[in-house]
Amino acid sequence: MGAGVWLGLRNRVVAIPPLFKRKARPMITRPAALGAPQTGLVLSPKEYPIVRRDESVVDNLHGVKVADPYRFLEDPDSPETRAFVDAQNELTAKVLPQCETRENFKELFTSLYDYAKQGTPFKCGDRYYYFYNSGLQQQYVLYSQQNLDSPAKVLLDPNTLSKDGTIALKDTEFSEDGRLMAYQLSSGGSDWAWIQVMSISPDGEPNVLPDKLELVKFSSLAWTHDHKGFFYNRFPKGGKEGQELGTETNINTNQLLCYHKVGTPQSEDPIVWHTPAQPEWMTGASLSDDGRYVLLYVSEGCQPANRLFIVDTHELTERTPDGLIDWKAYDVNTGRKKLPVKKLVDNFDASYSYVANEGTTFYFKTNLKAPRYKIVKTDVARPTPPSSWQDLVPEHEKDVLKGALALKGDALVTRYLRDVRGELQLRSLSTGALQQEFELESVGSVTGVSGQRKESEFFFSFTSFVEPGATYRVDLSAPTGTKHVPTLFKRTELKVPHNPADYETKQVFVPSKDGTRIPMFITHKKGLKLDGSLPTLLYGYGGFNISLEPGFSATRLTFMRGYNGVYAQASIRGGGEYGVGWRDAGSLQHKQNCFDDFQACAEHLIAAGYASPATLTIQGGSNGGLLVAACANQRPDLYACVLGQVGVMDMLRFHKFTIGHAWQSDFGSPDKAKEFEYILPYSPLHNVRVPEGGSRQYPAVLLTTGDHDDRVVPLHSYKLIAELQHTLGGPESAQRNPLIIRIDVRSGHGAGKPTKKIIEEAADSFGFAAKCMRAKWVDAPLPKPDQPEAATPTPASANA
Repeated sequence: MGAGVWLGLRNRVVAIPPLFKRKARPMITRPAALGAPQTGLVLSPKEYPIVRRDESVVDNLHGVKVADPYRFLEDPDSPETRAFVDAQNELTAKVLPQCETRENFKELFTSLYDYAKQGTPFKCGDRYYYFYNSGLQQQYVLYSQQNLDSPAKVLLDPNTLSKDGTIALKDTEFSEDGRLMAYQLSSGGSDWAWIQVMSISPDGEPNVLPDKLELVKFSSLAWTHDHKGFFYNRFPKGGKEGQELGTETNINTNQLLCYHKVGTPQSEDPIVWHTPAQPEWMTGASLSDDGRYVLLYVSEGCQPANRLFIVDTHELTERTPDGLIDWKAYDVNTGRKKLPVKKLVDNFDASYSYVANEGTTFYFKTNLKAPRYKIVKTDVARPTPPSSWQDLVPEHEKDVLKGALALKGDALVTRYLRDVRGELQLRSLSTGALQQEFELESVGSVTGVSGQRKESEFFFSFTSFVEPGATYRVDLSAPTGTKHVPTLFKRTELKVPHNPADYETKQVFVPSKDGTRIPMFITHKKGLKLDGSLPTLLYGYGGFNISLEPGFSATRLTFMRGYNGVYAQASIRGGGEYGVGWRDAGSLQHKQNCFDDFQACAEHLIAAGYASPATLTIQGGSNGGLLVAACANQRPDLYACVLGQVGVMDMLRFHKFTIGHAWQSDFGSPDKAKEFEYILPYSPLHNVRVPEGGSRQYPAVLLTTGDHDDRVVPLHSYKLIAELQHTLGGPESAQRNPLIIRIDVRSGHGAGKPTKKIIEEAADSFGFAAKCMRAKWVDAPLPKPDQPEAATPTPASANA
């Protein structure tokens, strides 16, 4: 054993050298003081599948020996992993039927989800476009119109591309004249995609062209204004030969930026930019509104920072016989010339995104010395250090600038977040001066702001926790000084009776462990008695500069309506609700703040009388899955149930699979000793302990993942559920709350998931949580409609 101190943790080997033993925060945390309450769902530990443990797999990480007995589950295609998946799903299929209200939830949720959903309209060329789902279609359909009052036509219906609805439309990009569209499709929920191209006739008829571009992942799309081609991203290779993309775990590096000329094979596409010396960097491209400049955004991981390069196409002298830019001449491998890139920003000190330009005067949104963001302007013809760029819209003292849209003339629309509530403003592009604040409905968020630099109109949508929302149109063509009033373009209505006035939402600010005030929204039916007995769902994320804003969810409305449930949404540190400083306070060595914040919000819900530990469920997905799993380890006594969706659970190996290396900007690198020291104490997989007192058990746990999740690969959830069942399910175990996993097939990280799968997973998850909380079904049966509504599109209209 040498000089190290060995700890035996139910056959899990962890050795702690004296170097770390003396640290203020020990490398291995103590077990939780108290266990979770006994829930309404009981599962004997004898029911758990027998899973082999390979005790020979032990890593020496910076002098610490860490066992990884389930590493064999990292191979998604091995017979042993497939048998594991089958056995776990078989157990879950035995447990879920015991959740009596699952079918009630599914029926109500299906009815509430079955409403016409229409995206914010946007204009490309001479036509308007919008996404639409009649209610229960597996995927949204893209429609087009000549004008806002004309009949709508189907442009692209992904539902026709697969029988099971698992081919999804990921992204679209139109040429500047609107006559061509490049679009990304994906299968089975994978991040891998392929790009196809269609031409669009003046009357909106689509024609799919032969072009097909593969090995596409995390891709930008940007058409050159000659309408001949576009920039996109691909990787040199995918998974193993013959393996279906989406189930592999290979690390994604060496992304390429290519140019595709429509009508030519992908094999002829030149690689115009790559960073071989930095294989983990990725580069996106966009075009300036006037089409003259190509902007390159080089990123490292997920930090809110990027390098900013620019290419003036007027300086590209290599031309084809017909006078167009010969992008092949600038191929990094075979080209005659090197792309003349001007490096405006060549470090990762801040983020920069294009807003607009007037000739060589460019406007960028940035967080350079402005953690809540600002808009600056500079002359790219005479580059100067970013620190000297002129502030156009200075950083606000409290509000966070989330977006900016330049329209025709001097109009600039800015979107802010004010204490996690959406705000919308009109400013002058030339001076940045505030001209008008648009009046919005109470607590909610502004989404889908769309408009064009050459147009005077823009659209935006507004939604809240209990209202599916409305879309508004604003016409700025009136003279300067006129107050512009948003006109209702379309209000979304549920098909079943629903009165938003029956619910109330309030925002509280909860003091965390270090005194930081954490905003949390709480929504429920009016008139509920706060006696600690209400089924309560606490949701959080807390990472990657992502803001959790108010928004409508038929799932959560079903929970509130069906069980008299309380929904709480915590805006913990790590997110972007208060800017980069808020993100930084929950990242890297400060990650524990996220868990402290979330636990403080749980304690508030209990102290305020909404819930007790026996009626509180916590839920989170992806980084939020890490959040709830870590909180289950640290404070199991606070919760009855944990719903962990597609979570990052193995914090010592996350960076070795697919795009996991990009997350080191938020989590740190376990390959670095100092960062390993703060990662290990919260890693869900490595901190499963039998609680020392109380019930000595964990809350009920339902992990969910998909076999095609190549963002957070399912091995994270596989290994954690195996460890939970082993450590807590021994022969002398007090664990009776179930520890199970739901593994979906042909399903990924969440984006593009078919409606049928959304409904099934929600019913299983919330039915499970309700049984654990002993929640009773209280919603009256819905009246049956006299005649079902036809699933036909309703054209966007100002009169709808």
